[in-house]
Amino acid sequence: MAAAAAPAPAESNVEFIRARSDKREYRRVVLPNALECLLISDSETDKAAACMEVGVGSFSDPEGLEGLAHFLEHMLFYASEKYPGEQDYTKYITEHGGSCNAYTSSETTNFYFDVNVANFEEALDRFAQFFIKPLMSQDAVLREIKAVDSGSCETLETKPKERGLDIRQELLKFYENYSANLMHLVVYGKESLDCIQSFVERLFSDIKNTDQRSFKCPSQPLSEQHMQLVIKAIPISEGDYLKISWPVTPNIHFYKEGWAMNLSAGEGSDSAQYSFFSISMRLTDAGHEHMEDIIGLVFKYILLLKENGIHEWIFDELVAINETEFHYQDKVHPISYVTDTVSTMRLFPPEEWLVGASLPSKILWESKKFKGSTDSVEPWYSTAYSVENVTPSMIQQWIQKAPTEKLCIPKPNIFIPKDLSLKEAHEKVKYPAILRKTPLSRLWYKPDMLFSTPKVHIIIDFHCPLTSHSPEAVISTSLFVDLLADYLNAYAYDAQIAGLFYSIYRTSAGFQVSVGGYNDKMRILLDAIMKHISNFEVKPNRFCALKETAVKDYQNFKFSQPYSQASYYLSLILEDQKWPLAEKLEALSKLEPDSLAKFMPHLLSKTFLECYIHGNIEPNEATSIVQEIEDTIFNTPNSVFKSMSPSQYLIKRVIMLENELKCYHQIEGLNQKNENSSVVQYIQVHLDDALSNIKLQLFALIASQPAFNQLRTVEQLGYIAGLSLRSDCGVWALEVVIQSTVKRNVKSLVDSKLEKFKNLWEESHFYWGEIEAGTLKFDRVESEVALLRELKKEEFIEFFDQHIRLGAPQRKTVSVQVFGGEHLAEFKKAIAEADTPKTYRITDIFGFKRSRPLYRSLKGGPGRITMD
Repeated sequence: MAAAAAPAPAESNVEFIRARSDKREYRRVVLPNALECLLISDSETDKAAACMEVGVGSFSDPEGLEGLAHFLEHMLFYASEKYPGEQDYTKYITEHGGSCNAYTSSETTNFYFDVNVANFEEALDRFAQFFIKPLMSQDAVLREIKAVDSGSCETLETKPKERGLDIRQELLKFYENYSANLMHLVVYGKESLDCIQSFVERLFSDIKNTDQRSFKCPSQPLSEQHMQLVIKAIPISEGDYLKISWPVTPNIHFYKEGWAMNLSAGEGSDSAQYSFFSISMRLTDAGHEHMEDIIGLVFKYILLLKENGIHEWIFDELVAINETEFHYQDKVHPISYVTDTVSTMRLFPPEEWLVGASLPSKILWESKKFKGSTDSVEPWYSTAYSVENVTPSMIQQWIQKAPTEKLCIPKPNIFIPKDLSLKEAHEKVKYPAILRKTPLSRLWYKPDMLFSTPKVHIIIDFHCPLTSHSPEAVISTSLFVDLLADYLNAYAYDAQIAGLFYSIYRTSAGFQVSVGGYNDKMRILLDAIMKHISNFEVKPNRFCALKETAVKDYQNFKFSQPYSQASYYLSLILEDQKWPLAEKLEALSKLEPDSLAKFMPHLLSKTFLECYIHGNIEPNEATSIVQEIEDTIFNTPNSVFKSMSPSQYLIKRVIMLENELKCYHQIEGLNQKNENSSVVQYIQVHLDDALSNIKLQLFALIASQPAFNQLRTVEQLGYIAGLSLRSDCGVWALEVVIQSTVKRNVKSLVDSKLEKFKNLWEESHFYWGEIEAGTLKFDRVESEVALLRELKKEEFIEFFDQHIRLGAPQRKTVSVQVFGGEHLAEFKKAIAEADTPKTYRITDIFGFKRSRPLYRSLKGGPGRITMD
């Protein structure tokens, strides 16, 4: 008798709500095992991707085995019955130009990867085995417990043993929750929908459906006793914070009083069943003392909204903004698209999957000032806290006590774009070109030739060499930039809501302004920024608030992870214009509003503007923008900016290490309560050169995954371990960080290099990177791909033998070792030992730097960026 045929996958003709600019094809399929899938075909993509969301997360952890869901996520990467080689999946993905990762949230666990399109089917097969037959051997389980982190050893090894539990058996039992009916899959490929569907049916139909029920949180997660509370907690790092969970968002100006540094509001959710709308702010010391006044203002604004209601024009504005954002959304990398889209599948009907989502109060107050006044300690991070009841009468008192503020609803948003038409590019321009040049500025311009979107990206780099010549100069420039951003915060908020963004940040030789988004109202925002810069003044109350925050941020560096501290010391060793944090903190402590106001004219007295404009904008408009900026910055009566001569164009450079000399720097960790230690090994190789670049990139591609596996999993040297490329001012190197066949790889690197820009911002950042570094290799991709295709195996091996292997004649290294609290004995022993031959202990970083030559600057010399 013939066997019964398996039920066919269910297809539904879903009319997806989609952006007008979206050319991809979509299909919904439900496999016979109840796995719901979204298939995406993109004929233009050069990367394929997939994401599986499993409806099992940390809320499903068995009592007493907290962290088991996250631990299972890690274990699925090891090996499967079909592919028993350890780390076979990760190795395959990495060797074929891809990346992979996963994360565990409260109700779901998400696994995702991308890979070169030619290798998608085989990668997808390996991925599917996560959910069909993973091995999870006893040996791998024990190694991973030790590799993940110290907390897992207690919850997943020590305590289960005390209870007589076998953690592997508990893991296998927990894996039974991974049922197909609780899974959602998004698959994104270059193939047709029919072809992608055949992949999915063949590879994922064997996932078992055990008809599990998803974990359901109560829709009212807080009982009466958990509402109307003030929770006071003592944070580990410096800083005062206030968070109010409430279903409305206020628009209150705490900045005027100098009480708050920033304010944000939005919906956050750990569950599909409930969410909180929270208002969060970082308080100044004065704000900590006025917490009740701040809460009173929040409630005052809520009363204002209740009394006035929501105006129809506000709703219409939000509709217009969201529709524009949806229809002109930037195309993103497939791996980002699948991870974003899969999260909508369990929450929305299929037709809304591509759109997605366009309470009782509880107050969390964190401050070091609560030390000695708390009465409880939570068990996981030993955070001290106390809980106090808030009565309606207390809230009423806070409202009455709050300062008299002119609270009002927002004004109409002037930044909402009206003109979304596309400018015609009169001639095809492949690379950026200099459109305008004066003694004060230079303009690089490139029209949008790829994306047909009504957007533009503008970068104005203020090159002011005096801003980096001392710790006082660096700190003053940082406060200047922080104050500018602070003054613009309220004004630019509407711009951000309407799809315009801006950033102002300090660089190694000045500061940089970047604006982007819809070109229609861009000049309004840019003009406001430039006027604030030109008419800069120091407001004492905001200066004091920002200085207070900056001091706390510098003090908090000692609480950073040891590998971050090691990277900081490495930069201090390598860069010629890098000042120690201690000296900057000292300079900051002495800085006052008057001294900043007097110092800034001197720091900005030598300035040159490097400008880049790219997007939906015509040449004459780009030229007029830079001319207006010049007039505003240099030609207004009170402007402190002055032009500079070519000889004053100074830039950061990197020291040149010595061949075959092993340099090392050993230091105690800044926070001895942190038990972890860290090592950063830096191997300096060459100054930017196309042929050397591809050889080093190829080595990093081949070695990165095996290095991670060896350091983290086999030798168990720490949860954070890996190998990566590093470039400082065009000086290329390998960096190995630890806390606690050539042809195939060449093809993978070629495919990765030929990957298309996904949106205007990616293309713009690539070209600006070449301009900023001074390399001007706009054809870098094409030239390096051509060299890669001609690269011989023997040439590659010779490069490795000359620069990278132990004992290589041109190997140049620095090792930075940070010793944590558990390794002080080893530190004392290490610093007492004498140097071995061909090693050099760096005890005086600045003396060492002065003794070394510097690499030449890529911004100097014929054909490079110069002032002439």
